Amino acid sequence: MTVTLRRKRDPEGRRLAIIEAAAELIVEIGGDAITHRKVAARAGVPLGATTQYFDTLDDLRDAAVRHLSVEVDARIEMIRRTVERDGASARVLAEILHRGLIDAHTVRLDRAVATAAIHDPQLHGLARRWSAQLVSFLAPVHGEERATAVAIFIDGVMWHALLNDAPLPQELIESALTGLLGTPAVTPAEASVSHDASVRTDREKPRV
Repeated sequence: MTVTLRRKRDPEGRRLAIIEAAAELIVEIGGDAITHRKVAARAGVPLGATTQYFDTLDDLRDAAVRHLSVEVDARIEMIRRTVERDGASARVLAEILHRGLIDAHTVRLDRAVATAAIHDPQLHGLARRWSAQLVSFLAPVHGEERATAVAIFIDGVMWHALLNDAPLPQELIESALTGLLGTPAVTPAEASVSHDASVRTDREKPRV
């Protein structure tokens, strides 16, 4: 009873609870399988509350997928920090990828957003931005072409994990990444020095 009264006095809190419930269900059963009734039951709210805040199921689904996209953003940022700290070797990337693959929630979340992005132009832009960010982490060391190949490989590995009962072994992932990356064009330290030198040169150019 206390929870119900609190939610009645907190419309934004109830709306967020509905979005979070829908997001959980999208990850668990897919966006096409959610219903107002299932979302209301998961959120612990009356059935009519879902239509009070969202005119259609599509509106609710869109809000939930965008909520999920925030979590994907956070994961991309974690990868960036790890690559900056540990380097962009095949071993480091394989460790990052395998950690994600053994977390069923991460795999379903990633693919739920990717699937929704096929039909949603705004999410399509987000998904492409995430891929571009990954390439940007790797290109200074491995070059644009190899970095792009790795991004495509990772996308395929995520789909493989979703469709199979067990993720690919970390050793296999590292071997494949080694083949894609080959010998780094430059070391991480050289990439950093090159970037810093480029910035300094640009600052020292005479202005006309």
